[in-house]
Amino acid sequence: MSDTGTTVSRAGPDRRLRRSLGPRDLVVYGLLFIAPMAPVGVFGTLDARSHGAVALVYAVATVAMGFTAFSYAQMVRVVPRAGSVFAYARVGLGEGAGFVAGWMAALDYVLIPAVAYLFSGIAMNALVPEVSRWLWTALAVVLTTLLNLWGVRAAARVGFLVLAMEVAVLLVFAVSAVVVLVRHGAERGLLSPLTGDGTQGGFAPAAVLGAVSVAVLSYLGFDAIASFAEEVTGGSAKVARALLFCLALAGVLFVAQTYLVALLEPVTSARLAAEPGQQGPAFYDAVDSAVGTWLHDLVAASKAIGAAFAALAGQAAAGRLLFAMSRDRRLPRALSRTDAGVPRVALLCAAVVTLLAAGWAARRDDGLDRLVSVVDIGALSAFTLLHASVVGCFVRRGDELCWWRHVLVPVVGAAVTVAVIVAASGAAQVVGAVWLGIGMLVLAAQWRRREATEPGTAPRGGRTGT
Repeated sequence: MSDTGTTVSRAGPDRRLRRSLGPRDLVVYGLLFIAPMAPVGVFGTLDARSHGAVALVYAVATVAMGFTAFSYAQMVRVVPRAGSVFAYARVGLGEGAGFVAGWMAALDYVLIPAVAYLFSGIAMNALVPEVSRWLWTALAVVLTTLLNLWGVRAAARVGFLVLAMEVAVLLVFAVSAVVVLVRHGAERGLLSPLTGDGTQGGFAPAAVLGAVSVAVLSYLGFDAIASFAEEVTGGSAKVARALLFCLALAGVLFVAQTYLVALLEPVTSARLAAEPGQQGPAFYDAVDSAVGTWLHDLVAASKAIGAAFAALAGQAAAGRLLFAMSRDRRLPRALSRTDAGVPRVALLCAAVVTLLAAGWAARRDDGLDRLVSVVDIGALSAFTLLHASVVGCFVRRGDELCWWRHVLVPVVGAAVTVAVIVAASGAAQVVGAVWLGIGMLVLAAQWRRREATEPGTAPRGGRTGT
């Protein structure tokens, strides 16, 4: 049994995507969405929670998210579709589960650009206070939307330049940190980023695992690579390799930068835990005190620009998800139209939603935190259904079943994502449950309408050729 995208073959030329991406472009989109310096904003929180073992936290988180990346790699080879987890769940679990997976993933793909846009506006306003953050935010939305409307290849080229800038800034930080450590020594023990700084007692595995549940959220976005499966040249195997490579590279970058900044951090993990207000700017404060304000400003500017282009990658992935769900008649048909191979209607729809979400979050003191929590629940729920799809798909295939790849790995991966969902805030869980409930009502309405127009047709499990 194989599903290579029967809907794609039946689609007219105005509902097809153009193959123009290479493996490098896929990695660019994945790393842009994640952001090479993603730990900057959460370093202080993770340092406090893990008792100082923040580099170990990211090493464990990379392994934990590796299970999800591996499951994506298994499914993209079988279902090389633009809908990513929506398409995978349809094949592995049935039409209903596919809709639910896409519906929950929409919270991630459609709303996470709003978080990035808002962060970019706030960061640029801090650097240039004469210009309001709303003007910066609007400028970022307009610029990245125009690039996405221009085409996936053009956006990837510009994204590569931005990614190169982010990596260059990260290298400047790393070299500067090493120079300071050689000249003046470390504020903490050389092994403390892996074993803890000892100010909250000895090594605490439970504390490390608790911090891992937060750190895995830094990786959200690498899965967007799978959304471009219909636009890559050379086959789906390249998509699978790009997924795994992107996650591994992000893990190396995260561990390296948190290890170095932990050695520069003059504030103990115990003090960070006692004074939560110091956790947010902890990375910047450590860089400022150890190296200088110039590097602080350089990192801040890089984060501001990088956030805007993380939104570009997120908006592109959101457009592909909406396009795929529309093409399979789960969303309004207009969203599945393409112009010169670009899903411009879906992209514009995603841009409007992200701008409205950013506006809502900006009007609340806790808006950003709430928006992030909702995004996380959507992504983790979709990941859980992804793992279930691997089991369902390959158990049904029978002759291709490999127990450790198609059962053991996805079961462990699902356990990880469920554990993180359980550890999420109560408010996020409630919002996720409400969103799921709305999705179930929409699904029930679609089934009733389908039954009315096509008597005798009932929802079914397994693969679908709709």
